[in-house]
Amino acid sequence: MSLRRFISRRGKPAEIFCDNGRNFVAAAKEIGTFLKSTAEPLSMFASQEGIKFIFTPSYAPHFGGIWEAGIKSAKYHIKRVMGNSHLTFEEITTLFAQVEAILSSRPLYPLSSSPNDLLSLSPGHFLIGRPLTAMPTPVLHDCKEGTLARYARVEKIRQDFWQRWQKEYIAELQQRTKWRTNTAKLNVGDLVLLQEDFVPPLSWRLGRVSRLFKGPDGIARVAEVTTTRGCVRRPLVRLCPLPSAEELNDS
Repeated sequence: MSLRRFISRRGKPAEIFCDNGRNFVAAAKEIGTFLKSTAEPLSMFASQEGIKFIFTPSYAPHFGGIWEAGIKSAKYHIKRVMGNSHLTFEEITTLFAQVEAILSSRPLYPLSSSPNDLLSLSPGHFLIGRPLTAMPTPVLHDCKEGTLARYARVEKIRQDFWQRWQKEYIAELQQRTKWRTNTAKLNVGDLVLLQEDFVPPLSWRLGRVSRLFKGPDGIARVAEVTTTRGCVRRPLVRLCPLPSAEELNDS
């Protein structure tokens, strides 16, 4: 049923990467058996079209790499922001859909090298062809859960998840840029993600570096960034450069 929901929303995939869970293995066998048994009544195109399941070894979730890390991070924060909340099926389905939108809104790579382009590529572009957005809602961080209506409680959980998860994602970007690559220096024209507090869900503040301010030792520690709201000055520790084409080619 989960696979049917996925296909209904996203279309039929050509390949599915998954672990060796019994439900996934059974689904692969069922789809293969169905295609073989109904080859005649189906059209030529449909009969030859199948879904390829690529399984990782049993008891080896680390083979999943980046997507397993994303699942672990999302589950970690969802458990802590939900706590002992008792949600109905509709409420938890709504929450998970909104969490999915948050994960799919993260900036990955500049859309172009133009210094005037402040847009980035996100997983949402691969899903719907444009960035994912969210309806504006009041800030509920300081509200007590017992005083909120049920819908507002779900919204508060979403906002708490966003505050936790986006800080972790930005910290990971900073760590990767500072310690795991040889291109830690920021250059004029780079597209950067600004680390700011209390931003609404799915709102990533992006900008282009327009100027670098160097100290007496010749090292730049402050940058002037052009954003959609104007120019701002930020220390480099609050800026997260998105990977460039050269970095992606090297990796």
